[in-house]
Amino acid sequence: MNTLPVLSSASVTALIVLFYLFTAIRVGILRGKHGIRAPLCTGHPQFDRAYRVQLNTLEQMGIVLPLLWLTTLYPVLGGWPGPAIAVIWVIGRPLYSAAYMADPDKRIAAAGIGGLCNVALLITALIGIGAAWLHTLL
Repeated sequence: MNTLPVLSSASVTALIVLFYLFTAIRVGILRGKHGIRAPLCTGHPQFDRAYRVQLNTLEQMGIVLPLLWLTTLYPVLGGWPGPAIAVIWVIGRPLYSAAYMADPDKRIAAAGIGGLCNVALLITALIGIGAAWLHTLL
């Protein structure tokens, strides 16, 4: 088994978690800046947007991470498509964040990057899993 794609997937996973931590820290800072005490989740537009970026990132992590690791466990084309697609997903998250923080209506294009990456990862994972089943059955 080629360990470089596994190391690549692990590295991308770390980047995804680092970006999520960035969003969580930003929410905490804005909570303090705008005096929004827990358990409140709204109160100032800047905080509200940052909070939604954090939650959306968490929601998307629940899709991208399992798919990334499925493409790693059941690789196609040497195992590179999964980590490569996930890197594009990571690049799209700061774009999404910047767009959403500026104007939530402008997030759609950046959100599309994540959506397309999720679909590409799903297709790649299904191909790898299907190939593994064929190999097992034949």
